[in-house]
Amino acid sequence: MSETENLTNESIADAVHAWLDANWNADLSLREWREILVDGGWATPHWPQAFFGRDFNQEQSAVVSKIFNQRGIVPVAQTGPRRLAAETILAMGNDDQKRRYLRPILTGEHSWCQLFSEPGSGSDLAGLSTKAEMIDGQWIVNGQKVWNTSAHHADFGVLVARTDFDLPKHQGISYFLIDMRQPGVEVRQLKQMNGHASFNEVFLTDAVVAANNLVGGEGNGWAVAKTTLSYERRMGGVTRSFGGLRGKRQGRVYDEYAQEVRIANEPYTWYPQRQGRVDLVLPRAQQTGAIQDPAVRQEMAKLICMSKGAMLASEAAEAKRKSGSNELVPAGSIGKLAASVIARQAAHVHTMISGADAMRSGPESAEEGMVAEVLVSVPAISIAGGTDEIQRNIIAERVLGMPTETRADTGPFRDIKRND
Repeated sequence: MSETENLTNESIADAVHAWLDANWNADLSLREWREILVDGGWATPHWPQAFFGRDFNQEQSAVVSKIFNQRGIVPVAQTGPRRLAAETILAMGNDDQKRRYLRPILTGEHSWCQLFSEPGSGSDLAGLSTKAEMIDGQWIVNGQKVWNTSAHHADFGVLVARTDFDLPKHQGISYFLIDMRQPGVEVRQLKQMNGHASFNEVFLTDAVVAANNLVGGEGNGWAVAKTTLSYERRMGGVTRSFGGLRGKRQGRVYDEYAQEVRIANEPYTWYPQRQGRVDLVLPRAQQTGAIQDPAVRQEMAKLICMSKGAMLASEAAEAKRKSGSNELVPAGSIGKLAASVIARQAAHVHTMISGADAMRSGPESAEEGMVAEVLVSVPAISIAGGTDEIQRNIIAERVLGMPTETRADTGPFRDIKRND
């Protein structure tokens, strides 16, 4: 039995309060405070002691989080793709990579992005064709990535690229940590039909990756990428809303944290709309009188039941995870597929309630254009992080145990027909 298993929740709470009393200072800079927090081991208590944690289980970590929230303590940097990068490096990286990259992620010194999807291989991630070659002791990367959130201000990226075109497509992939500030990386922002510009396309031209920034070994990138995707899909049904500190608070650390949150949240401001804004349905129906229409009420009831059911399923999956289960991918896929179905149903109900007014934007339109933004944003949730079709395959094969589909893309990757 480890030392942490003997700790009671009360003793953990006492230790957290005592440490905060001795170290918390709202007049510190954000970076100064986070350096102290990381050194104290309270930044990520569920992580190993060797890497800035305390080996706490989920229940013990929840005690720490509750106290931080109650006292309004600024946490470590965890916004956007940073979290995906950190969890992947922690799970699959070697000790050298953990020492070099985890601390700057937690302190906020480094921001990250995710370089997975490509124009010719979005949902079929294993069909990627970005090439990485070992030349003179370093990896040289050429190709194009797309739908990269925050790439325009990222310091580093997690990258999957093909290192062997003679192997089957899932076997010739490697996973890298790439410097986004180098000359060989060009980032261009993409304008969406809902008016936002949350994503980027990234062009890699003889970009360099040091040999020691290969994660998991050459050719093992698919297994590492699945770790990243499991966390992404688990987060996919949750609005990326950061901050969590209620009320007006004074001090340099709060001011700098608020600025960090504003920058991190900017790409995600439309995410509640892509999820359908279920919260607006009942008020809108009451406001417009559509609540009196039995057909509208029936579709609203279906939507609310689906939404509540998905929430309960998510809580059950989280409870299973906290019990020690490592099965993240199917649970994430079920939640992501449910989010897509709910979002489409919400768009349908909004249209029933608002009629043609749902297509108008501006101050005189439904919810000042918010309903119109829902309608043009909802399709994205069925695409991002793996399409609905991909999620159905995962659920069918890995959860229900159904036979795998017949594939036409076996054999060496270079022989597979692709849309290049």
